[in-house]
Amino acid sequence: MQQENNDIIYDWNEIKRHGPVIDKGFKLVDETLRDGIQSPSITNPHIEQKLEILHCMENLGIEVADIGLPGAGAQAVADVTRLAEEIRDQHMNIKANCAARTHLADVQSIVDISQKTGVELEVCAFIGSSPIRQLVEHWNLDQMKKLVTDSMDLAVKNGLPVSFVTEDTIRSNPKTLSELFRAAIDHGATRLILTDTVGHATPDGLVNLLAFTRHVIAETGANVEIDWHGHNDRGLSLTLCLSALENGVNRVHGTCLGVGERVGNASIDMVLLNLKLLGVIDRDLRQLKTYVDKVSKYYGVEIPYNYPAFGTDAFRTATGVHAAAIAKALMSGRRDLADRVYSSVPAKDVGCRQRIEIGFYSGKANVQVWLMEHDMEPTEERVQMVLARAKASDATLTDVQILEALAGQGPVAAAAEG
Repeated sequence: MQQENNDIIYDWNEIKRHGPVIDKGFKLVDETLRDGIQSPSITNPHIEQKLEILHCMENLGIEVADIGLPGAGAQAVADVTRLAEEIRDQHMNIKANCAARTHLADVQSIVDISQKTGVELEVCAFIGSSPIRQLVEHWNLDQMKKLVTDSMDLAVKNGLPVSFVTEDTIRSNPKTLSELFRAAIDHGATRLILTDTVGHATPDGLVNLLAFTRHVIAETGANVEIDWHGHNDRGLSLTLCLSALENGVNRVHGTCLGVGERVGNASIDMVLLNLKLLGVIDRDLRQLKTYVDKVSKYYGVEIPYNYPAFGTDAFRTATGVHAAAIAKALMSGRRDLADRVYSSVPAKDVGCRQRIEIGFYSGKANVQVWLMEHDMEPTEERVQMVLARAKASDATLTDVQILEALAGQGPVAAAAEG
């Protein structure tokens, strides 16, 4: 992508960078159907809606979906089973995992669903590992290790891949982590999932934690991969996902629109977008808007107007100078220029388009483009009538208000009736 734009953009991001910023071979884990529904502000989608969301993940090439925590109850078991059946029956490429507390009953519920459906389900067994969590729960290290090893043993005994998740890893004591990591690995864990459960991490903290974790793994001599799962309490979750990939993490986790507890998780839609813009992945993201819109609708989550790429204002301008530049590009037939002159994200690449509207900061170009897009000749009289209305308004004009300003101008009446 960068090479194609060398004639119109000088990219300081590329200076002194040798090769891709992120090595390929990593995978994305989408937690929308599990961690995403933990938000107290969302509506839990019904199963048909969850199936649509699963297919959106598949269409976007997302490699792994967390399809639920069946230990949560009968409804969770039913939904996880149906999602696993869909993956099986539709021969989907996406792989599935399930969350489990380090309780035998939770792990057994995943085993049962896997055996019933014939779908291999990765068991992601978690336990809180930070000192504050241990204090609140009155846990000691021996108790915690017993929970971990029993859970690992049950998954391995039933032939399922098992990953060990330490909640609040970024605030956990190294001695505790070392003991738990070693216990999990000794009992069959092939992946450690490092979590920033409360969004505490900074890039420096992530790098330190990765170095420590790799040292522990190296001492075991086992072949164990590492995941990063982060939340957004400090607004750093996207940065940390990219930093994790730069530092060789095998998988990063996220949810669509960042839905999740408190302020939510890393936004997997933003991870995909940035990986595309960095040239790390080359996949069609025009269906990303469909995914975002479905999650917004089915979860009852409003997309903020200024949300990157998919907020209502992402590709919308009413400012005269900005609109004039976009308009000139559009009128020259160069939609590629229109997409880039006032945007770092090409609208067409994510299934969107540039929109020029008319408000108190607008100029003639705004009105001319609006008129042409509505099949009206942009005469000087029409332009001035609309501008006069805009300058007297304290907000962007609606289509109805523009048509009212043009009332009596021939074909406008027909357009208003249509």
